[in-house]
Amino acid sequence: MKLTRYEGNPIITPTKNWWEEYLVFNPGATIYQDKVCLLYRAQGRDKISRFGLAVSSDGFNFERFSEPVFEGDEENKFERLGVEDARITKIGDTYYILYTAASVYPVKEAEKSAAPSLSSKVPWRIRSTVVKTKDFKTFERVGIILPDLDTKDLALFPEKINGKYYMFHRIYPQMYLASSDDLKNWQDLGIVARTREGMWDSERVGAGPPPIKTSLGWLEFYHGVDQNKIYRLGVMLLDLEDPTKIIYRSPEPIFEPEEAYEKEGYVPNVVFTCGAVEKEGKYFIYYGAADKVIGVATVDKEELLESSK
Repeated sequence: MKLTRYEGNPIITPTKNWWEEYLVFNPGATIYQDKVCLLYRAQGRDKISRFGLAVSSDGFNFERFSEPVFEGDEENKFERLGVEDARITKIGDTYYILYTAASVYPVKEAEKSAAPSLSSKVPWRIRSTVVKTKDFKTFERVGIILPDLDTKDLALFPEKINGKYYMFHRIYPQMYLASSDDLKNWQDLGIVARTREGMWDSERVGAGPPPIKTSLGWLEFYHGVDQNKIYRLGVMLLDLEDPTKIIYRSPEPIFEPEEAYEKEGYVPNVVFTCGAVEKEGKYFIYYGAADKVIGVATVDKEELLESSK
C-alpha cells in the first residue's frame, strides 16, 4: 500500500511575506468549521520559525493569511528561536497544539537528565510545549511538558484510554509513549517503537500526526530515517485499550521522496508529516518536502486498513 501524491503539489510554497519568504513546511492539520485547517511552520530571512494558518474546503486548495497566527514569546527564554512542527489534537471543543519550542537556553546540566543521548557539553535546543485554542485566533499557553527530557515529535491521542491521556514523544532515536491525568504532568512509559536494523527506519523513528481511532486500532502515520538520512513515512496500528502494544507496522515505507521538490531543498530527501485528516473516505496526509515546501498525499481509508491487518 502506497500513498498517492497530489498532482498539484506543492500546495504551499514560500511567499513574499516577510515571515515566510524562506521556508514553509511541516504543517499540523485538523478539521475546523468543516474545513481543513493547517498550522504550518514558516521562516523568513531572520530564520525564526512561526506558525501560519491555511484553510481549505477541498483539502487541496488553500487560502492563507498574510501574518503569522502564532509565534514564540520574545520574553520566553525557551522560544528565542521560534516554534516548530505543530501537531493538533481536538478534544471536546478545544484544539490542543503540541509543538517544539526552539532555543539555545539549557534547562539543566545534561548529566542530571534522564535523556540518554546527551553530552553535558551540549545544551538542549528544544523544549516540548503545549498551547490550546478554540478558534485559531486566540491561544492559551499550557506550558512545557516533560521538562526533564530532551524530547520532541509529541502527538496527543484524541481521547482518554482507561481514564488517562496518552501521547507519543521521541528521545532520539526511538519513539516513546507517556500518560497523564491532567495534560500537564506526564509519566514516561518507555519505548513503544524502536528503530529496525537494516530497514528503512534504521536510524531514527518518530510520530507523525496525532493517532487516528479506527475499528482495528490506533492508526499512526510515522516517519523513519535510514543510514543515508532519507526520511520516509510508514504506518502502524496500536491496541485500542493498550497503546504500548503494536498490532501492525509497515515492513516497507508507504511514502518516500521521489519528486524534485522532495529531493532538493533546505534538507534534501525528506517527507515529514505532522498532520492528517479523514475526509470523504480518504486520509489526507500533509507533509513538509525537503524542509522547503508543503505537499499532500492521500490514501483510501478502507484499503489502508485492509492492508494493515
